[in-house]
Amino acid sequence: MRSQSEFIALYDARFSDLSAQLYAYTADATEAQDLVQEAFLRAWQRWDKIGAYDDPIAWVRRVAWNLAMSRHRRLAVVRRFLARSGPPEAHPGMSPDHVALVAALRRLPDKQRRALVLHYLADMPIAEIARETGAKEGTVKSWLHRGRTEMAKHLTEIEPGIEAERSRKEASRRG
Repeated sequence: MRSQSEFIALYDARFSDLSAQLYAYTADATEAQDLVQEAFLRAWQRWDKIGAYDDPIAWVRRVAWNLAMSRHRRLAVVRRFLARSGPPEAHPGMSPDHVALVAALRRLPDKQRRALVLHYLADMPIAEIARETGAKEGTVKSWLHRGRTEMAKHLTEIEPGIEAERSRKEASRRG
């Protein structure tokens, strides 16, 4: 059996050339590196056995290629499905209200944001949110109350340019 330092040396010595081989096949450098990384991870998980092989890099290479072939087959299935199903339906653009809502939600702490989204957008009752988050119902109610209070502040903020434009329009209508 080989040591951890021998695994590291093998990784350092062979990662680049294995990545280059897989890149030539996949035409995607990031994907090739991910595949080789996954193969080395699997080798490390079995290093007590793989390390005893005469040529452990052959095992790593075979695993990386198997992963690449599986990826290739999966992508071929996806391409065939997409070709048969046609283009997706057009998605209408987001309304200014939706954009403002999402921007305001982003300014809230995670727990408040999650509670508001689950309660108002997913129509979940407080008890169900409590079960899903592992919090008490009173805590969920507090998150909702605080979140609504903060949302009101963020949604009623008016940019100075917008306020000036409104004032100008009202003045022109009056006189």
